[in-house]
Amino acid sequence: MKRRIPDEAGIMAVVVLVGLAFSVLSPTFRTFDNAQLLLLNGAVIAFLAMGQAFVLLTGGIDLSTGSNVALTGMTAALLMSDGFPWWLAALAAIAVGALVGVFNGACVHFLHLPPFIVTFATFGVAASIPLILTGASSVSVKDPLFAIVGRGGLFGVPMPVVLVAVAAVLFTALLRLTATGVHVYAVGGNAATSRLAGVRIGRVTIFVYAISGVCAAMGGLITTSRLMVGYPSAGSGNELFYSIAAAVVGGVSLFGGIGSMPGALLGAVLIATVSNGMNVVGVQSYWQPLVIGLIILAGVTLDTYRRNTSLGELIRRGLLRRGNAPEAPDPGGGAPVAKRSAAARSVTT
Repeated sequence: MKRRIPDEAGIMAVVVLVGLAFSVLSPTFRTFDNAQLLLLNGAVIAFLAMGQAFVLLTGGIDLSTGSNVALTGMTAALLMSDGFPWWLAALAAIAVGALVGVFNGACVHFLHLPPFIVTFATFGVAASIPLILTGASSVSVKDPLFAIVGRGGLFGVPMPVVLVAVAAVLFTALLRLTATGVHVYAVGGNAATSRLAGVRIGRVTIFVYAISGVCAAMGGLITTSRLMVGYPSAGSGNELFYSIAAAVVGGVSLFGGIGSMPGALLGAVLIATVSNGMNVVGVQSYWQPLVIGLIILAGVTLDTYRRNTSLGELIRRGLLRRGNAPEAPDPGGGAPVAKRSAAARSVTT
């Protein structure tokens, strides 16, 4: 029996090749300190990519992730500056991120608005709130225990990496082993058919956007904890593009219904590796959006080709199942094979 090659094998091979290439170009890239820096920076990208993957699996998109990082990070910083314990401030920030996601999902489902428009509007609102509350000023974090989230470690492994690993296991189990995961793929595959099958489209839509909001909140907490300063402009860089690029390159389809959490995670590792490698080699920062843009373009192109190929295969199989396949001519010049076999059956009966 043939063993099926995992879908993530391709992106894993690309990650290894890119890592080897940068290791040859720069000895600094393969140092332990740089590897730790790569993982720390990749943790935020990984959280955003996993959240984005949930939304993409239903055929939507979340453009508010970057501003949600700033909003949730500033929420935690402001609450701690008012005397709240760090863990309560962190929970409040996660709740705020989830509420942003619930708002996005509710607008998409109940108002029937395009996800692009809804989340783009939320991007602007969420980006403005921290600036308004602080007058565009940063807020220092005084509680030293909060540093555990972004600077701590567990058995030598950085805490952000531990948090990403735990989230990846939970999200993978949710998608593969629960009815909710089946519904997420079903909605992305065909929402109309899923509705007829009894799937609650609204609940699934709101759920995936809420997950994206929680993941953005985790990114905000990690960013704020590493710096021990809340910046109202955090997340306004390439985080949004990185999250989409990581998910798409990791095999999550922009059209919905196809993809996996391990694939999105590997995509995040690839994006983090490319970004870190370019910095180490000495490539100017303004080249990085160009490279990430090309990665997104390549991922979308492959996704579109895969989708069209799969659709053509499904149509072909459907025609064969209905017996409508084109009749092959008889090599001997006689009647088509399908007609001759039908005639033979009539004679036999």
